Amino acid sequence: MDIQRSFGILLHPTSFPGRWGIGTLGQEARRFVDWLASAGARWWQVLPLGPTGYGDSPYQSFSAFAGNPYLIDPDALIQRGWLEPEEPPAYPADKVDYGWLYLTRWDLLRRAYGGFVERGQPEDLEAFARYRQQEAAWLEDYALFMALKHSFGGLPWNQWTAPLRSREPAALEQARRDYADDLAFHAWTQWAFYQQWGALRDYAHAQGIRLIGDMPIFVAYDSSDVWAHPQYFYLDAEGLPTVVAGVPPDYFSETGQLWGNPLYRWEVMQAEGFAWWIHRIQKSLETCDLVRIDHFRGFEAYWEIPFGEPTAVKGQWVKAPGKELFQAVRAALGDAAIIAEDLGVITPEVEELRDSHGFPGMKILQFAFSDETNPFLPHHYPESGNVIVYTGTHDNDTTIGWYKTAPKEELEFMKEYLEEYGLKIEKPEDAPWVLAELGFRSNAKLVVLPLQDVLRLDTEARMNFPGTLGNNWSWRYGPDDLTPELARQLRALAEGSGRV
Repeated sequence: MDIQRSFGILLHPTSFPGRWGIGTLGQEARRFVDWLASAGARWWQVLPLGPTGYGDSPYQSFSAFAGNPYLIDPDALIQRGWLEPEEPPAYPADKVDYGWLYLTRWDLLRRAYGGFVERGQPEDLEAFARYRQQEAAWLEDYALFMALKHSFGGLPWNQWTAPLRSREPAALEQARRDYADDLAFHAWTQWAFYQQWGALRDYAHAQGIRLIGDMPIFVAYDSSDVWAHPQYFYLDAEGLPTVVAGVPPDYFSETGQLWGNPLYRWEVMQAEGFAWWIHRIQKSLETCDLVRIDHFRGFEAYWEIPFGEPTAVKGQWVKAPGKELFQAVRAALGDAAIIAEDLGVITPEVEELRDSHGFPGMKILQFAFSDETNPFLPHHYPESGNVIVYTGTHDNDTTIGWYKTAPKEELEFMKEYLEEYGLKIEKPEDAPWVLAELGFRSNAKLVVLPLQDVLRLDTEARMNFPGTLGNNWSWRYGPDDLTPELARQLRALAEGSGRV
């Protein structure tokens, strides 16, 4: 994809305001798109859209293909007559309470499914039947996985009964009969999600807004992907991983990061022509116009940690067939519109893999001010401008929060660097928009700003603190935060740097 000089906003749909306890794909989503267009933006970036489980992370989903049923707009279900009008519980307005949502939203969706079965128009019933047939390759395994997970009280699949854990054909066939209605319900949630997402995507396109998706390189262990395709992962006879993913010790952590995701048997995937990966990337590009792949360096080499290790220290680098994978993707899909998340310690081999396919990499301005040689400084960007610049991402503090806690020497260097551009930060509240202007003036094709930075919010609006559990992924903005004046200010900044 040829990206024109432009800018976008990073915001996950869960962060929309509204009365249903979590952002949905309804009216507030359209209001956001309208505001984006008025501000002169061309892009909206989201986090992974899959269904979340324990920990609420969109990067640990029950499926690499499914959408999150929590994002389905109940008001649209009411309008279609599938759900009786009702007032939602008194959810908190400024954050997502996932525990309360788990206890209430599934019941609402099941009632809506019942209304769909009883009162759905023939064309809707036919559309759902067609969808279920067309997406059967992943949908039926996902629906059965969710039905069984519910029947086992939410336990991970390796704690189910042995015949179902090991997918004995007779046990699976019996389960499909026993839970036929549950399978249909979970398939319906996907049809409803993708109907609403498709309508929102079309609305955004009509406003000149393109969508950037996000794909984790690894999948969650407790997912339909691992349960349905154990041959693609390093698992023992009991279904437990033998090795897991992470990153080695570095400047940020002396014990590294132990992610725990099962690792791919690349040789098995390669022998099948990488069909699973091609399908996954194809579905992502049907959902969004451009897809960021998290931890891109793992396609060149990944950090393998023996299962059961308490930290990521005792691991080793193992080569991955990234070159062959993306050759197969190009042969099947053409020049895929992919952003390479190339943060961290990147080797020349990773750079070659990225550049040989023309994938833009990422530059984070919060990481830029160590010294003059830092590659995240704008004057080091490639002449082509084939990079995506962020003030920060979902894993960073807000820029105000970062500025308040940054080392003194970084702030001093930043002050000198900004002076060369005629820019100055006089108080912490200036930092997000000054860094935004620095990025806008750069030759980067695309600049993406977290909405928290546009709103000049402090640490309380941080989306995620890596390595912690709880109090993440819950931030929501207020219904009156996106003002016309804020859009005018953002458009003026973009016009001044040729990004509108």
